[in-house]
Amino acid sequence: MLRELADDLFVTERPLRFAGLEVGTRMTVIRLAGGELLLHSPVRLDAALRTRLEALGAPRFAVAPNRFHHLFVGEVVSSWPEVELYGAPGLERKRPDLAFREVLGDEPPKAWAGQLEQCLVAGFPLINEVVFFHPPTRTLVASDLAFQVGPETPTATRLFLRMAGVRQFGPTYLERLLARDRAAARRSFERILDWDFDRIVVAHGPVLESGGREALRAGYRWLL
Repeated sequence: MLRELADDLFVTERPLRFAGLEVGTRMTVIRLAGGELLLHSPVRLDAALRTRLEALGAPRFAVAPNRFHHLFVGEVVSSWPEVELYGAPGLERKRPDLAFREVLGDEPPKAWAGQLEQCLVAGFPLINEVVFFHPPTRTLVASDLAFQVGPETPTATRLFLRMAGVRQFGPTYLERLLARDRAAARRSFERILDWDFDRIVVAHGPVLESGGREALRAGYRWLL
């Protein structure tokens, strides 16, 4: 239901189909210094998950990290009205039904400043993904920045990702087509790769427990 990857870092997965393929999706939960929880890319909630989250701490912040990972943030706000919602650029227009506290960028908001670093991946306006770095666990938390293929990846999904350019870990060929400003994107990745992370949590596929910086650099060799 909710797995602990490291101190104050948890994940939970749910099935999710996209274009007829099972790709799965993942929420990352970070417990901040005051015991408050940040829910990154929320998944569909049920009673058991709500109970487990409340046992960890007080759900206080929900993050929709790109223009596609926003489907279930409304459920979080409905479950805990005190939760503050933060979204990637463009979601405030795409989801006018949601009251965003702040549009995310390169600088962490006051809510988690000093505990998490973040970077808006420039140059991909259709996605506008914001990635996060959790220094205590040396973890990069992303959503669609890359895909990871593992033993449990369904065969059809594995074959599709292979045709799309992902054999084990990395972005698909689509990212090359979506890059509108490669120079700006390169600057973002240079900043991300300066962070001292080892683990990468992505939304689709297994968590990459080690070697994350090298794998990300290799996946975006075409850009760097």
